Amino acid sequence: MEGGQRSTILITNDDGIDAPGLRALVHSLVAPNLFNVLVCAPDSEKSAVSHSITWLHPIAVKKVHIDGVTAYAVSGTPADCASLGVSKALFPTLPDLVLSGINKGSNCGYHIVYSGTVAGAREAFFNDIPSISISYDWVKGKSNLQDFTLAAQVCIPIINAVLVEIKNQSYPRKCFLNIDVPNDIANHKGYRLTKQGKSIIKMGWRQVTSEREGRKMSSDMTNADTETPKNVDSSSVSPDHLLFAREVRGSVLDDDITDYKCLQEGYITVSPLAALSHAEVDCQAYFKDWLQSVPEIPSSSSL
Repeated sequence: MEGGQRSTILITNDDGIDAPGLRALVHSLVAPNLFNVLVCAPDSEKSAVSHSITWLHPIAVKKVHIDGVTAYAVSGTPADCASLGVSKALFPTLPDLVLSGINKGSNCGYHIVYSGTVAGAREAFFNDIPSISISYDWVKGKSNLQDFTLAAQVCIPIINAVLVEIKNQSYPRKCFLNIDVPNDIANHKGYRLTKQGKSIIKMGWRQVTSEREGRKMSSDMTNADTETPKNVDSSSVSPDHLLFAREVRGSVLDDDITDYKCLQEGYITVSPLAALSHAEVDCQAYFKDWLQSVPEIPSSSSL
C-alpha cells in the first residue's frame, strides 16, 4: 500500500467459500469501492480443523466468480488458504491485511485452539501479515443470515483503523486480533478490549451404530441445526468395527472479565492473540524447583 493506492485485503474462512459470513464480509468491503479484495477460501466446510496444514499431497485450486473480487476455492484447510494467499504464488501481490471469517459461531476461550477461523488469521501472522479473525455469536432460533451483514458493518471501523496504522507503519507485528460479535448486534454495547479466557464446551463420546448417526458439530463446538438420522440395525455393525460420535456434555465458563463473558454481556470483543500461549507464571515457578529435584542420568561422556 503506497501513497493513495487502495489497500489490498485477503479474505479466508473455515466455513467454506460459499458461506454467508464470508459473502457478507466480501460484499461489505466491495460496496464502497475502497479496497482491492482477494478471496482464497476452502472449497467446503473446514470447521474445527484448528491449524492443520496439507503436507503430503498438492491442493487443488479453482477460480470462483464472486462479484467485485478475484476469488479461488481451495481443497485445503484455512491455514493452507491463508498461506497460499500470501505466498505470491497465487496472487501477484501481498495483501496489506488478512481477514478470516465471518464465522458462524463464536470463537472464545479454549475454542480458539480448535478454530479454523482463528488459524487462518494466525497463519497470516506467521507470515508477518497483519490479520484479524472475525466470528458472530450465532444462536439457533434468534439469528438469521442478515446478521452476517450487520456483523461485517460493525467491524468495518476496526478494519479501517487497522489499515491506517499499517499505512503509517505503526501497527504492532507481535500479535493479531480476534473479534467476536454478540448475537444481538443491533443493541451491542460497543468495542471491548478483552483477553482469551478458559471457557470451553465439554465434549464426550457415545457409541453409535451408523456413520450417519449423531449430529454435525459446528465450528464453535456446539450442536448444529441438523436432524439426527434414525439408527440402523445394530446387527449390521461388526463387533470389530466400533463407531463413536462426539456429544456435548456441559460447559465451563469464566468468572474473570474475558472474551466469552464480555461477548455474552453484549460487547464486540477485540482480543489480541499471539502464536504461542505461555504457561502461567506459577507453573514456571513450580517446575523450576521441581526440575532441580529430578536426578540426572549421567551422560555417556562421563561414564
